[in-house]
Amino acid sequence: MGVRELVRVIEGSGVFAGEGARWREAFLAVPRHVFVPYFYVAGAGGYRRVWKEDPDPRVRERWWRGVYEDVPLATRVRDGELVSSSSQPSLMALMLVALDVRDGDRVLEVGAGTGYNAGLLAHRVGERGVVSVDLEPEIVESARRHLAETGCRPTVVVGDGARGVPEGAPYDRVVATCGVRTVPEAWVRQCRVGGLILVPVGTGLVLLRVVGEGWAEGRFLRTPAYFVPLRGVGERREEVGVRGEEGFRFMAGLVGMTGEGAYEVWEREGRPGRERFGVSVEGGRVWAWLDSPEGPCSWVLL
Repeated sequence: MGVRELVRVIEGSGVFAGEGARWREAFLAVPRHVFVPYFYVAGAGGYRRVWKEDPDPRVRERWWRGVYEDVPLATRVRDGELVSSSSQPSLMALMLVALDVRDGDRVLEVGAGTGYNAGLLAHRVGERGVVSVDLEPEIVESARRHLAETGCRPTVVVGDGARGVPEGAPYDRVVATCGVRTVPEAWVRQCRVGGLILVPVGTGLVLLRVVGEGWAEGRFLRTPAYFVPLRGVGERREEVGVRGEEGFRFMAGLVGMTGEGAYEVWEREGRPGRERFGVSVEGGRVWAWLDSPEGPCSWVLL
């Protein structure tokens, strides 16, 4: 298993069709193993590190195979808690294609992670077109080092991702690689009118278009998405624990509803999937909606 085999697996999903072919080139050119020198595997006794320089050749082989599997990898663990990961490559590809990046675009990435996603973006638009931000200095330094190993030096800075990076604005695209409960207004204000913002909200991916100053709206993609939460002063981390069918869990987690009343809404509206939900940001307000921003089913996102 190596980079070409990984690309073939991603290609099997159809994501590289049409305009997505440019991203196939990026995944071939940017080696994931440089960005993931080790990862962690959860077990009964906690997390175990799988390292490329482990003295056991079986562990080194497991590391190589793991890096080029189409799976997310835990890359940083603190006090038994996952704080950073390398996302599933096929999901990364889907997000990058959905972002509809064009030549000459300037992209803000919130959540530097290993630097792999920034490397893919830099291959597409050039290193000067990419700004990445993360709260953790160690993560930022590690991402810079990995990127430099591939000969790429986009701007990677320490900061609260919820506040964006105003000194680099305006951006044509904003993409978050961490989960949020609501969409920070700063991202909308730092993205030019007509630009796109792709954000993991709840367990979905919402693609927003900026339609005016401080005003953006858009719908969720069909695909589920699970990300490490954004850390910083701009984000609350509590989640709603919900059981039941996956579509209902998405709705309940998105709008913070539990109990029979929430299920009644979901049933009454025809058991809607993710693509029927959307998000609007305007005038300091952020709300989720079903079918239409002006419809009867809407909920403030806090």
